[in-house]
Amino acid sequence: MTPNMSDVTRAKDGRPVHHWRRDVVELAALFTAVAVADAVANLIGHGPDGPALLVISAVVLLATAAFHTWWSRRHGHAPPTSDTGARPRPTAEQTGPSEASSPASEDATGKSVLWRMRTTVQDEPGSLAALCTALAGHRVDILSLQTHPLGHGTVDEFLLRGPSVLAPAEITRAVAQAGGSGTWIERADAHDLVDAPTRVLGLATRTALDAAELPLALRQLLGRCTIRSLPPAPGGQGSTDDGPEDGMPEDTVMRLRSREGGMITVERPYLPFTPTEFARARALVELDTRLGPRIPRGQDVLTLPEGNAITVRRADERDLDAAKAMHERCSTGTLQLRYHGPVKDADRYLNHLLNPRFGRTLAVQTASGGVVGLGHLLWDGDETEVALLVEDEWQRRGIGGELLGRLVAMAVEAGCESVYAVTQASNTGMVAAMRGLGLPLDYQIEEGTLVITARLDATAVAAPAWQERSLR
Repeated sequence: MTPNMSDVTRAKDGRPVHHWRRDVVELAALFTAVAVADAVANLIGHGPDGPALLVISAVVLLATAAFHTWWSRRHGHAPPTSDTGARPRPTAEQTGPSEASSPASEDATGKSVLWRMRTTVQDEPGSLAALCTALAGHRVDILSLQTHPLGHGTVDEFLLRGPSVLAPAEITRAVAQAGGSGTWIERADAHDLVDAPTRVLGLATRTALDAAELPLALRQLLGRCTIRSLPPAPGGQGSTDDGPEDGMPEDTVMRLRSREGGMITVERPYLPFTPTEFARARALVELDTRLGPRIPRGQDVLTLPEGNAITVRRADERDLDAAKAMHERCSTGTLQLRYHGPVKDADRYLNHLLNPRFGRTLAVQTASGGVVGLGHLLWDGDETEVALLVEDEWQRRGIGGELLGRLVAMAVEAGCESVYAVTQASNTGMVAAMRGLGLPLDYQIEEGTLVITARLDATAVAAPAWQERSLR
């Protein structure tokens, strides 16, 4: 931005250029003011014509002031057109687009896009300035910057806004010429405009309220990555993985000790983790460990068509006994459709299914307190699985469809792009429930197993509010 020059403007050759026009106008205004003052002083000697002369003098004074204001705005607050105070255009060939094909001339609509970029620079004075100059040469604006110190340099993470016609390859090429190495860039969105401290505090709040949020919080903190929870080894010592225990990240793999004694592994093949990211992730896991088991206690009271009232709520490990009791009341066929294996092993899955570390569980509870249905939303690496189990006597009353709709709404809220259900072609209830979502479905059949994948649409599915209503 060019500074305001009130008296003198510097010419190209460095000599001061005085604004003589402004001096003439100010002198004329001074003479006019003196004349008006003299006229007012002589009003006393003009008898009945005094008021008229006063009005004429006031008009002259206002007209002079208005002219002076217009002239000063027109000529006084901007430097001469021959010198804008900007740096001269370099005569050397530029690395970006030429003036004939510059972003400003090609992108007449003024559209811009957001980018997230990381690059490694030498930890020495001037390295960041060189990057900023290179980006400015391509009309790229730096919206935010984070630094991740390393032993051999510094990883700079940028949020950029650039012309939509500017290809990411041009940005990375300019960064490389300015000294950046290992540059990575991807499209960003409006969510990335939130500064890092605010985003981390928000993720910590979500984790504190719901233990199932930890994997989601880690994924939002670290970007696209695969998160897996490994149970503790026999005897409770360490992880079942042969890798090292909780410590500094190894390139693209991070290991964090969970509160159950197992290990949470985070893998991001496309971008190595930094010590700063490891410290943030470990702080979230430590917060989860200190708070212990917890889930939101909101619930819905629903009225079935025949008039019975049921309650839909979140469930966790504390519902293990109630879930086992429901298994005992279910038929063999119902359990086989749900677990695709020996019925005697059904109880063994519950410890995993009810653990918030692996997803979210909804329970359907009767007025007497018994659990008659379970719905699971399971984090499966980069994918998300949905599964349902409704006790035989409570089937075909709309409970399964209600659970599935709520699970899908949770998946949309978590930012999942799709969910899949593993069932059998003979499970007409599950197939009908998936079709009832009104979402695009893909079907795959392998060795008698049917996998139904629903592509999610955030505008079509809304998370239900906790309320009391009828189920029809």
